[in-house]
Amino acid sequence: MFLLLLSGSAFAQAIDGEPAATIEAGGAVSREIGGGSSAGGDLAVEFTPVENWLEIEAGTAGLFTRHSAEWDTGVLFKKPWTLSRTAEFMVGAGPEWVHTRERGVSTNACAGAFALDFMFWPKGQHKVGWFLEPEYDYTFGHEHKRSVGLSFGLLFGVRR
Repeated sequence: MFLLLLSGSAFAQAIDGEPAATIEAGGAVSREIGGGSSAGGDLAVEFTPVENWLEIEAGTAGLFTRHSAEWDTGVLFKKPWTLSRTAEFMVGAGPEWVHTRERGVSTNACAGAFALDFMFWPKGQHKVGWFLEPEYDYTFGHEHKRSVGLSFGLLFGVRR
């Protein structure tokens, strides 16, 4: 409910050529510390409720190995910095819900994520660009799993 309320004000703040929202679509790789690797896809939407202070990203990543599937769904609260007309940098953290299915057994856990987000808009118009987002995750489940990952892909600015 909170995100829906904020999204209304976020879409109203699209000024100076900034998109009302940004869609991130691409790939993701992850390596559990002391464990195996996985890869898959990533999809998120990001909007700006407070210009130059807060961006909120809500998204999900599906990560797969030979015998398991993991879905990480979360919200990141990010502080943005504009480096140039074509580059942005953000630092963010937030909660995640992790659903894992391994060898027929499903588990759910809460987690926390910390991410760095690098966005590049080649023409400076914030219509189409690309991103790199390294991330650290800590799962609060009984195993306290830790992992590092990287999401990467294309950005699409959504206008009103």
